[in-house]
Amino acid sequence: MKKSIIRKPDGRTILRLLLEFLGIGAGSVIAAFAIEEFLVPCTILDGGIVGISIMLNNKLGIPLGALTVGLNVPFLIIGAGKMGKKFIVKAAFAMVVFSVFLEVFAPMVNATQEYLLAVCFGGVILGIGVGLVIRFGGCLDGTETVAILLNKKFKMPVGQTVLVFNVVIFIVAGFIFGFDRAMYSLLTYFITSKVLDIVESGLEQTKAAMIITNDAKEISHQIYHRLGRTVTIMEGEGLVSGKKVVLYCVLTRFEIHELKDIIKNIDSSAFIAISDVSEIIGKHVKKTEDIKL
Repeated sequence: MKKSIIRKPDGRTILRLLLEFLGIGAGSVIAAFAIEEFLVPCTILDGGIVGISIMLNNKLGIPLGALTVGLNVPFLIIGAGKMGKKFIVKAAFAMVVFSVFLEVFAPMVNATQEYLLAVCFGGVILGIGVGLVIRFGGCLDGTETVAILLNKKFKMPVGQTVLVFNVVIFIVAGFIFGFDRAMYSLLTYFITSKVLDIVESGLEQTKAAMIITNDAKEISHQIYHRLGRTVTIMEGEGLVSGKKVVLYCVLTRFEIHELKDIIKNIDSSAFIAISDVSEIIGKHVKKTEDIKL
């Protein structure tokens, strides 16, 4: 087995990381603005931990920023050993910035008290913010971390798991605040999801990656151990470049950024094509414990 290659970060890598954290920070600020200036004033909920935090803030008066940090910490601890240090650091950074700016925006004059305007503009702005966070490898909500872990362990689709969490939250909100608020919240959720898809370059639940590289063994090894995805290895031949190795794997939208990072660190000249997958039939796309690399 080929040992993992350890490289010291160069100027480009540091600059890329800096830009990623700037993107995550900007997305977190935008998302916080949407929550505090559009959704909270009209008692319209976001999904996940943020939605639960809004309910508790409304009933108990605890600051929303403190609630989002406090409720997300257990999910970060759960995911720390499974998701990789970089993902957890980025997620923690996004959540802290998001929580801080929730408190910054809280005293400001609300953008609108009209429910329909709050749903439409709040949903669009929130989608832009969350989309930026995910695009640069971060995560704003602990339920997404749990959904990814369930996907890795039990092959439960990430999107469907998050949707189930959110539907339960909206039903509870319906009993507490009235079902008109629950319906407004659900509409906001769908608007946010669609805008998020656009921001994340046509983000879909499942993606297929085809990688043409000269370092297939190391890349496939890292994909297997860092993402828990098996890889199909094929032989190919370029019209100009000659013999090549082609890797094919199926993964979730949250793993695309990590895949790009793996390939850049091992073979920066590799060619990558990422496409949408509408349906998967069969097994063996996940890591199995009986395979030893």
